[in-house]
Amino acid sequence: MTDPVVLFNEIKTANGKRFGVATLNSPASLNSLSVAMVRLLIPKLREWAQDDGVVGVLLDAAGEKAFCAGGDLRQLYQTLLECGPARNTYAEEFFSEEYELDHLIHTFPKPFLCWGHGIVMGGGVGLMSGASHRVVTLQSRVAMPEINIGLYPDVGGSWFLRRAPGRVGLFLALTAAPLNAADAIFCGLADIVVPHERKAQVLDGIAAAAWQGESKADRALLSRLLAKAGEGAEKQPSKLRAHFDTINELMAGDDLIDIANRLRALKSDDAWLQTAATTFAKGSPSSAALSFALWQRVTRMSLAEVFRLEYWASLGCCAHKDFAEGIRALLIEKDRNPRWSPATLEEITPEFIEDHLRVRAPGPHPLAALV
Repeated sequence: MTDPVVLFNEIKTANGKRFGVATLNSPASLNSLSVAMVRLLIPKLREWAQDDGVVGVLLDAAGEKAFCAGGDLRQLYQTLLECGPARNTYAEEFFSEEYELDHLIHTFPKPFLCWGHGIVMGGGVGLMSGASHRVVTLQSRVAMPEINIGLYPDVGGSWFLRRAPGRVGLFLALTAAPLNAADAIFCGLADIVVPHERKAQVLDGIAAAAWQGESKADRALLSRLLAKAGEGAEKQPSKLRAHFDTINELMAGDDLIDIANRLRALKSDDAWLQTAATTFAKGSPSSAALSFALWQRVTRMSLAEVFRLEYWASLGCCAHKDFAEGIRALLIEKDRNPRWSPATLEEITPEFIEDHLRVRAPGPHPLAALV
């Protein structure tokens, strides 16, 4: 018997209440988010949301390396090869269910603590970003690296990156720049640094606390518990904060070619910033163009509206060539030499981007019920 890909537990608290614990349990794959995980998490979270005896939820992961390194793309890759531009029902289920889970976390009616230790990328950021209390540790490494695989920052990324300070979110979408704990807090993807070795202290604090079963008071109580556990934590320098003005200058304006030319011309003594520009130059032009189109489009959209738009955008990526090619180059054959199509930003037309965003399946939207 193999262990379940998500483990569920409950912490008994001092006044007889319970705190749900969901643990991603696939450390060998860096806890990559699979359809099986999503299908276990959604009903359990809904059950805990309705249970008056449950006062909050902790989402964490097994192993020391990663909270979640992104979506599990290997099975999806096979369907991309098989379906090509035709309708892909596996992809429809993959994205609709993942986004339903992400939205459920964003709108969860009780304190929701995410312990984002180690690698937190792509779909992992989607899980963490919606939690009411988002912990990062000194070992956290956060990124939205989709431009490397021909996708775009989905899982609500179009929404939460738009809400980062200045044009930092656009920079992250175009460059896949890696973030430490301080960066994640600066751009609004995390709330507090707690050293990983103090996790047991947090769990003990949850067990010892007198939870009221009232969301506002319980959120404040959890915030105090985390603040106490985070006291004296090392203050890491933030590259995002240090380069904030430069990033805004690089990302300025409403023409992606202008932005691209500034990134291509960048010569910086800072290796982090220079690597970001290099990653953009090597990344998928269609990903960059789609990310920029979404950045411009979602300004006044609600979270639910963004998820519905991202659903079509993701299916559009499945129907075009770059997504499969990016997965092949990075994850399957690992030659790291993707052949993008179109090969340059200058070749991408407005019609090409609009084709990524069109409706691709009949009937009501699978995320129509999100509000």
